[in-house]
Amino acid sequence: MRVVDVNEFYSPTGGGVRTYIDRKIGIMSDLGHELILLAPGEEERIDERPGGGLVHFVRSPKLPFDRNYGLFWDRDAVTALLDHYDPDVVECSSPWRPAWFVGQWQGRALKSFFMHNDNMAAYAQRWFEGVASHERIERAFGWYTRYMARFLGLYDCVVTNGPALAKRLCARGLRIDAAMPLGIEGGHFTPALRDEKLRQALLQQCGLNERGLLLLGLGRHHPEKRWPMVIDAVERAGATLPVGLILLGQGLDTERIERRIAGSPHIRLFRPVYDRERLARIMASCDALIHGSEAEPFGLVASEAIASGLPLIVPNTGGCAEVADPACAELYQARDAVACAEAIARMHARDRAVLRRAAITAAGRVRTDREHSVDLMAYYEAALAIKRSEAA
Repeated sequence: MRVVDVNEFYSPTGGGVRTYIDRKIGIMSDLGHELILLAPGEEERIDERPGGGLVHFVRSPKLPFDRNYGLFWDRDAVTALLDHYDPDVVECSSPWRPAWFVGQWQGRALKSFFMHNDNMAAYAQRWFEGVASHERIERAFGWYTRYMARFLGLYDCVVTNGPALAKRLCARGLRIDAAMPLGIEGGHFTPALRDEKLRQALLQQCGLNERGLLLLGLGRHHPEKRWPMVIDAVERAGATLPVGLILLGQGLDTERIERRIAGSPHIRLFRPVYDRERLARIMASCDALIHGSEAEPFGLVASEAIASGLPLIVPNTGGCAEVADPACAELYQARDAVACAEAIARMHARDRAVLRRAAITAAGRVRTDREHSVDLMAYYEAALAIKRSEAA
C-alpha cells in the first residue's frame, strides 16, 4: 500500500512525532509498503529516504508561537499533492485546516484521522485549571468536541495512538474506531548500556555522590510538560534526600527554566542529545525517569525509558501511566508538586537491587515500532477491503 500522511506535527527539529515518522518510513518500506509524508517547510523540497518513502516539505507559514513547526494553509497545494501521489490510504492528524482539506478531498483513498494529541488536555485544561474543575472546563469547551465530531464524520476511520487518548475522547462522545499503541525502536534502548562511570559523572555534576538518586527529565520545554512543577518537586524532595535532576531538551520555556534553576545545587539543564546511541546510554545510566505531563497521549519517552531499564515517576493519568509497571514505577496525583515529591521519596526508599531487577524484566515487554506498524497496516488493509467492497 501507499500511505500519504498529511502531518503538521512533523519537524526536522521535533521530538516524538519526528522520531515516530522517521522510523515508520523505513519499517513500512521493509514491510513492502510506502509512506510519503507531507509536512510544512520553509521551502518546497523532497527528502527521499534510503530504501523507499519520502518527506515532501510544502512551503508553509511558521507557527507563530513555535518556529520549529509550520501550518498548512494552502488547500490547493495539499490536495494537488494528494492527487499526484494517489495513495491507497491518506492519514491526517491536525484538527485545524488540514482536517478539512483531507476530509473533503475527493480521491479514492481510505481516509484515516490519526489522533496524536489531546488539545483539550494540553491547552484548555491547563490554561484554566486554577479557575475551574476539569469537568467544568470540559463542558465549557464542548464546542471544540462538537467541532471535532463534524470533521471526523468525513473520515472512514478514526485511530488513536494508544488507549489513554482513546479513553479520553470516547468519554467526550467522539467516535474512535481503533487504538493502535505506538512502539519504540526495538533493540536500541537496553539496560545493557548502563554505565556506572557515566552515572557517577552525572551525579557529580549535580553535586552528589554515587548514593544519590539520579533523575532524568527528557522532552521539549513546553508548558504542557510541566517542568516547573517537576523542578519544584525535586527541590522539595532534595531538601532532605540526595536527589539530582538532569534535564535534556529545549523549547519555548528554555530561558524560563534556566532562570528557575539558576543557583540550584542539584539540577542541571543540558541541550537535547540527537545522537541516539549517546541518548540511549544516558537513559540506561540514570536511576529513574521523571515526567510531569498528564496530557501525554501515549508516553513514547516513558516506553524508551522502560526499555532502558529505567523506573518511572509519572502522573497517575495519561499515556505514561498507561505503560507504567507498578513493580518499577511510582505514580503521583497529576499536577501536584507535593505528591510528586512524595513519589520521589518513595522511589528513593525502595531497594535498588529489587527495583532494577523489576525494571529489567519490564524492559523485555516493551512494544516495538515494528509491531505497531504491522498492526496498523493490517487494520488499514482490512478497512480498505471493506471500503472497496462497499464501493463495488
